[in-house]
Amino acid sequence: MSEIFVEVTRGPLVECIHRGDAVVVDYRGRVLAYSGDAYKVTYIRSAAKPIQTMNVILSGAADRFKFTDKELAIMCASHYGEDFHVKTLSEMLNKINIKREALLCGETYSINQAYRQKQLKENHQITTLNCDCSGKHIGVIATCLHKGYGLIDYNTNEHPVQRDTLEVVANVCDIDKEKIILGVDGCSVPVFGMPLYNMALGYARMVTGYGLNDDYKAAAERIYNSMVSYPEMVAGTNGFCTELMKAADGKLIGKLGAEAVYCIGVKDLGVGIAVKIEDGNYRALYPAVMKILEDMKILNYSEISRLSNFKNPPNLNNKGVKVGEIRAVVDMKKIKEFH
Repeated sequence: MSEIFVEVTRGPLVECIHRGDAVVVDYRGRVLAYSGDAYKVTYIRSAAKPIQTMNVILSGAADRFKFTDKELAIMCASHYGEDFHVKTLSEMLNKINIKREALLCGETYSINQAYRQKQLKENHQITTLNCDCSGKHIGVIATCLHKGYGLIDYNTNEHPVQRDTLEVVANVCDIDKEKIILGVDGCSVPVFGMPLYNMALGYARMVTGYGLNDDYKAAAERIYNSMVSYPEMVAGTNGFCTELMKAADGKLIGKLGAEAVYCIGVKDLGVGIAVKIEDGNYRALYPAVMKILEDMKILNYSEISRLSNFKNPPNLNNKGVKVGEIRAVVDMKKIKEFH
């Protein structure tokens, strides 16, 4: 059962609580710490993107189209659709000679509220390249072109590119593909339901290469390097994924998933972490992730200080005055030491 992860205060009272589940798993599959249900089944959502992007490399498409690390990073992204994102995405489309209208992700405003307000105020033209999942879709289309697959229905479960991707996700997360529950993501492609345990294990295996064949290891290493080298591509200005990887300075990768899922792979420690806030509220997610990283001694004092805005954000009223705080109280039950 989910545990209380975050409290929201107003004055002297706790006005709201958010429950969640989390697990830390090492590359061998041992549970090191948990809170709530370590085997809670939910959708990994966009936290799957780094694993999905491995298929672009494994298929040969990344080499054929000479995708750079920056371009691979935005394939892993839930980006904000800022100008520098759109510029990179446009260059990728030029490489594969495809128009933006071919992307089946939809045309959406930024997932970042501040930049969304800027788009609305300045009457930006919104296209598929503004969608936070457009990088992933370009990677999928590039793979289809390289493999000779059709593009019309590339977003369906039955399409060969999605069957290939499912195979990669199952292999990395060490789960039988028949046990993965398929749904439809917000951007119209398949989304993968599995236990939090397997999400964390997948990230641990991805950052270490343990249990993966040589091709998979090389693809995973390339994904890791792209994300830590270009963290601004993975989210955007002041985004948690971006700021976390910048502060950690290469020691980990982190990726957000919709409905308040978060996955992390810590390279030197060989561990993966998966977190899910039960009600899907993002205001609870980042403080919970920060407390887990601090309690597990994955981030040091300096790194935590750089991320202070995410650790205990204020509860503000309409005039921007602090009236309370959003504080994490998640308590991870440690089973094994990993330092």
